[in-house]
Amino acid sequence: MSDHKVEYGSTGKPHPFHVPEPSIWPFIGALSAGLFAMGMVLFMHDIEISGFIFGLKGVLLGLCSILTVMFFWWRAVIAESLVKGQHSPITQIGFRYGMALFISSEVMFFVAFFWAFFDASLFVNEAHQFLRMEYTQGAWPPPQIEVIDAFDLPFLMTMILLLSGCTVTWAHYEIAKGNQKAATKALGVTVALGFIFMCFQAFEYAHAHFGFSEGSYPSTFYMATGFHGFHVMVGTIFLAVCWIRSAKGHFTKERHFGFEAAAWYWHFVDVVWLFLFISIYWWGNSIGIQPAG
Repeated sequence: MSDHKVEYGSTGKPHPFHVPEPSIWPFIGALSAGLFAMGMVLFMHDIEISGFIFGLKGVLLGLCSILTVMFFWWRAVIAESLVKGQHSPITQIGFRYGMALFISSEVMFFVAFFWAFFDASLFVNEAHQFLRMEYTQGAWPPPQIEVIDAFDLPFLMTMILLLSGCTVTWAHYEIAKGNQKAATKALGVTVALGFIFMCFQAFEYAHAHFGFSEGSYPSTFYMATGFHGFHVMVGTIFLAVCWIRSAKGHFTKERHFGFEAAAWYWHFVDVVWLFLFISIYWWGNSIGIQPAG
């Protein structure tokens, strides 16, 4: 790995900061995200445009575009670090602040989903009166909903995520020791656990006895757990990139923030799942509010 280089400003004076070169990937990434979002809306509402049925085609096209942007953008950032040596210690501090702020913004997303779930579950009559769903009779979970047992598949999924948090910490420990082979092994196990979690969640959704549009319980359930599942997918891809980089020897004891960012994100995903398991699967399903009298 090459040592970091000193960059020069417009005045010719050296400085320890890194000014990225102009890149098209942020713009292409925004277009790809918009395409994916539009495809999801058209798919969920079965909208046709000029007789053309989008279905999953728009969703898959947007997803493929996002993955393409991730590949090329990641490659450009890795080249900045390994080939051009532009990521100085001060630049890495900026990366740390940026990642911390990004995770903070993600926390706010989940606060909104938890807020919606608790509002619907704690103020049942008000929520369902507004939604004109009088058949719930003030109960939570709604009596017509066959809920998922928290200590069945969700508990197994919880154990898988907690184990993956242990293996990613193991990988961090080995990188800090300079043991690349063990770190690569630990990262491989973590990626495998993340993939297994996603398979179990897909199985859970396929066998759930309620649909997204069948009331406030299904909608809040699928939004919260589905948004978390999307984060697991992103985190698994993030760790898979780190796994490949570790196998190539990109990380050293002194320079491995790319892995640290992925580990921070993965621990955030773990913590959010614990809140989901306790609040939605456990409390929301079995210790919720029942009709009075």
